[in-house]
Amino acid sequence: MSGQKSDWTADAWGGLASTLVAIPSSIAFGVATFAPLGGSSAAIGAVAGIVGATLLGIINPLLGGTRGLISAPCAPAAAVLGALAGQLARTHDGGTTLLLLSLVAGLSGGLQIVYGLIGGGKIIKFIPYPVVAGFMSVVAVLIFVKQLPGLLGVSSKVPLLTALGDPGMWKAPSMIVAAATIIGVFVGPRLTKKVPAAILGLLAGALAYGGLAATNPALRTLVGNGYVVGEVGASFGSLWAGMRDRGLALGGLGTHDLATVIVPALTLSALLSIDTLKTAVIVDAITRSRHDSNRELRAQGIGNAVSAVLGGMPGAGTSGPTLVNVTSGAKTRLSGMLEGVFCLVVFTLFSGAVAWIPLAALAGILTVIAIRMFDTKMFALLKRRSTVLDFVVVAAVIAVAVFVGLIQASAAGFALSVMLFAREHMAASVVRRKSSGAQVFSKQRRIPSEMEVLEREGERTTICEVQGNLFFGTTDQLFTELAKDLEKKDFIVLDLKRVQGVDFTAARLLDQMDIRLEEHGGRLVLAGIPANLPTGKDLRGYLADLGVGKTSGGVEIFDDLDAALEWVEDQILDAALPGRLQRGPPLGLTEIDLFHDLESDTLLQAVSRCLEERSCPAGQKLFARGDDGDELFVIRKGTVRILIPLDGERALHVASFGRGDFFGDMAFLDRGKRSADAVALTPVDLFVLSRKRIDALSHEEPAAGAQLFARLARALSIRLRHTDAEVSALQSS
Repeated sequence: MSGQKSDWTADAWGGLASTLVAIPSSIAFGVATFAPLGGSSAAIGAVAGIVGATLLGIINPLLGGTRGLISAPCAPAAAVLGALAGQLARTHDGGTTLLLLSLVAGLSGGLQIVYGLIGGGKIIKFIPYPVVAGFMSVVAVLIFVKQLPGLLGVSSKVPLLTALGDPGMWKAPSMIVAAATIIGVFVGPRLTKKVPAAILGLLAGALAYGGLAATNPALRTLVGNGYVVGEVGASFGSLWAGMRDRGLALGGLGTHDLATVIVPALTLSALLSIDTLKTAVIVDAITRSRHDSNRELRAQGIGNAVSAVLGGMPGAGTSGPTLVNVTSGAKTRLSGMLEGVFCLVVFTLFSGAVAWIPLAALAGILTVIAIRMFDTKMFALLKRRSTVLDFVVVAAVIAVAVFVGLIQASAAGFALSVMLFAREHMAASVVRRKSSGAQVFSKQRRIPSEMEVLEREGERTTICEVQGNLFFGTTDQLFTELAKDLEKKDFIVLDLKRVQGVDFTAARLLDQMDIRLEEHGGRLVLAGIPANLPTGKDLRGYLADLGVGKTSGGVEIFDDLDAALEWVEDQILDAALPGRLQRGPPLGLTEIDLFHDLESDTLLQAVSRCLEERSCPAGQKLFARGDDGDELFVIRKGTVRILIPLDGERALHVASFGRGDFFGDMAFLDRGKRSADAVALTPVDLFVLSRKRIDALSHEEPAAGAQLFARLARALSIRLRHTDAEVSALQSS
């Protein structure tokens, strides 16, 4: 029980501390959003900010999953809706403008719900940093620019350049209060860290206003006072009445009005989602937890939709209140809900005090937020030539937003995201490694005479390991890399096991490659085609549906690269060594390379006395990993596969040995335990040579034993040389 009480206490303190941060900024964002409407817009904005902080604070933690995350009205919401309010105020009346702003907020919440339902939480994380930095810096610039009239005490309806160019319009009370607020925000935390900086700044601004009001009676009344928020006059009844009125007014909107809100809603939903997920990642790092991005988006969407219905500001998971909440010791999502409850208390009990908040103080708070929000790290992109384009993207988004509009900047940001995505994927080579058949071989062990052929004829084969995404932007890169090979090679093997995606253009390219090879008798070989791509696409079925290889019928498809290489090698060996696979009787002793050309019949007879003939059916295990044994197996007929068992029923294919080759040499030489399994792939006839018998022979016939070990050493050295050459080729390709 004491632990529970401790958690409740910590959550209560965290919720209270985050409320002290969220309330001033929420009111400020609300006022900034509705400022272009004039009249009593400041009071409307203040109410919208508090309502938004209340509803988002209660609903999002209740439905979300990120512990300690505080949701409240935020800068992106103020920037998008404030810009839209300025545009709508020029063409619509005040009631219609308020309705359309609520519609944008509600639609953006609905879009966030959709993002969460379709797994958009992961997609949003892939928006390039330059675009995100550009948008957030745009928001900072717009917030800062829109606060200049408030800092100077000039009406927001006066053109900004006119206001800046005419000092006669500036009002000293506003500038004094704004300066006191900004100083309070920056200097206050040096004096005490127990009170949030926003509250310290607001108190400094309020004290400055109180000092001015002591000598100026006009500042001591709410009626006609343009320096403060003004009479709020909000109640639960007024909220329900406003919701009813907006519902009735929806029927009066035209098609053009509805079309006006789509792009702003898309922009707002993306910015709020990015802001939320960015803050959630920060919380994960501090609390060592892991959030569910899709669940969080659904919760944020529901909160924003409900807030819009009741006339509140939309918002996101905000870093300032969240960090205060977590560092104050909050343990659970209850802290976020308590933050919403505390905001509700402010709404119901202290609306009178809200009316006296100086507008210049709110402008000062937002100015500091904008300064801190601007991403100065983007200038580091100018230090390297490779990142200059990224800086250009950031600057372009900012420029479009400032000189054209935030809505148009969203379209520019989307286009630039596509450009950066294409650039990154086209810059990364889709060819991971390229080598020839004279450098890389299959796991099928070949006798020396066959290896000589493969080394001599291997240049007829090109092996290309492909990686990443094969799409319209990278297919030309692959085709260019293989252009010369398509003209003169007999076999091109494409290893596709590392491919993450294939589009229609890439599929048609594979078909064109097959046609080019078929013109001079070549073959295209595809290996390691993934059964399913990360996207869930059935690649084999997709290529088959598109008819890859049907024109010439020459495409060969194998499960893995080793099987493909083995097939290519067999084609080359069959052409160079006719009859090599004729199924005659098992090989005799003198037909096997290991025993061929022994110096005398006497030595041959001596060795033959040590051999045991053995046969086994397909599928039989000749030995298993961990077995004791000192026998060397020489294949007279058939094929044996060497496997290393893995977890479960899986096994790693190490090598395959065929007619005339040998295996089991490690245990034969060092008398250690078997390191792998040996399984007969086909019916097998063997000569089995035990180390015990050879040791006895060496005592009786030293020359025979010496020659046998010399020939064994020579065969193993040839294998090692081939292995070294293959490893070297893989490292250098």
